[in-house]
Amino acid sequence: MKHRISIVVVVDAVGALSDRTLHNGNLSLVDDGSAGSKNQGTPDLVTVVSPGQVVQWTPIHVDVQTPVEIQAIEFLSGAAVRAPADRAVAPRPAGSATAPAAGAAHGTAAAAAGTVSGAGVDATGSNGRENYDLLVWEGIVPHDMTPGVPYRYRLSLRLHEGPNSVLHIDSPALLCA
Repeated sequence: MKHRISIVVVVDAVGALSDRTLHNGNLSLVDDGSAGSKNQGTPDLVTVVSPGQVVQWTPIHVDVQTPVEIQAIEFLSGAAVRAPADRAVAPRPAGSATAPAAGAAHGTAAAAAGTVSGAGVDATGSNGRENYDLLVWEGIVPHDMTPGVPYRYRLSLRLHEGPNSVLHIDSPALLCA
């Protein structure tokens, strides 16, 4: 088992903003797990994880003029295990801090449920210049996740600026092996 599993969030920002949806081929989720994740390359990715494993989400935009960042990752109610909402912490570039204890998160909600918000996050990670590619969210899979139960999460993405710039999907999930 790999210590870290990466989920790449590839977004066609221009298509998503034009269609006002992350569906219709505007979003592709892919992980590098070796445990048999399902629906690779779709918004319905089910990533197979193990307790104690680090999960890392990285947004990548295919349009070089429209930046994309993860606004929030929220595990939906209906998950078998709930984490308190106060476990939310602001995202930081990967490598800037050590991983938190199981169930907590920095930048992500790898806990079974709860909310992590990116509000007020400064996306400057490279000499004061905006660098959205460095805004990586990660967290640790808690040991109390029920095996075989998909934990669906809402992935909210900020596409550039403006009142209609945040879009989300509720279809990806983590599945504890």
